[in-house]
Amino acid sequence: MKTALTIAGSDSSGGAGIQADLKTFLANGVYGMSAITALTAQNTCGVRAVLNSTPEFLSDQLDAIFEDIFPDAIKIGMVSSAKLIKIIAERLKFYGAKNIVVDPVMIATSGAKLIDDDAVKTLKEELFPLATILTPNLPELETIAATDDMERGAKKIFEQYGCAVLAKGGHGHNDANDYLFDGAGQWFYGKRIDTTNTHGTGCTLSSAIAANLAKGYDLKISVGKAKSYLTGALSTDLNLGKGSGPLNHGFNLRGTDFND
Repeated sequence: MKTALTIAGSDSSGGAGIQADLKTFLANGVYGMSAITALTAQNTCGVRAVLNSTPEFLSDQLDAIFEDIFPDAIKIGMVSSAKLIKIIAERLKFYGAKNIVVDPVMIATSGAKLIDDDAVKTLKEELFPLATILTPNLPELETIAATDDMERGAKKIFEQYGCAVLAKGGHGHNDANDYLFDGAGQWFYGKRIDTTNTHGTGCTLSSAIAANLAKGYDLKISVGKAKSYLTGALSTDLNLGKGSGPLNHGFNLRGTDFND
């Protein structure tokens, strides 16, 4: 069985972060592991508190994983401090990690800021050059590339850091189209789903890409499969919580009745 590692924060409400990542890995047929960068106290309405892992403990988690069950792909999500980013980059280089998907998480669906200002520069310098693919949404694209033009921004990041870029259009008003640039550009078209239950969409998409890369699919097929999975998870409109609810990550699992 292929394996995937998520390096991200924990979401106590289960809709985003490592909880969403592990559910996505399972639903997409790979064995999931996690290294926790931070604990968050949050729900569908917002983030109440964040408690970062220490650099030493994060390093120990990564060593424990790589020394025993080497991951076929890695997804990196919320990392809110420069020290933690440097630890991740150092250990990934040490182990020669491959198929690295970086979701540059900066702002939660609820609008809460999830990364320190001084960490953004470190994220660009340390992790972007290691990434197989970067998956920014429109606000993140504008922060990184100083433009919200998806084609121009994706190409700019690719040329600067050497990683493929999937610019996600879900924060736009009219469609759910995404643009992949990996030296050549390709649009992935999607139907906008009328739902407010979008907590963890970015985590889910990036983890699904990682799962498909782990299984040996190329980048374009991995993105296409991940986008189809995300659409299915959104379409059931799970509607839990009082705010922006989570997705139904298990919508395509057989032998399970989620209506019970």
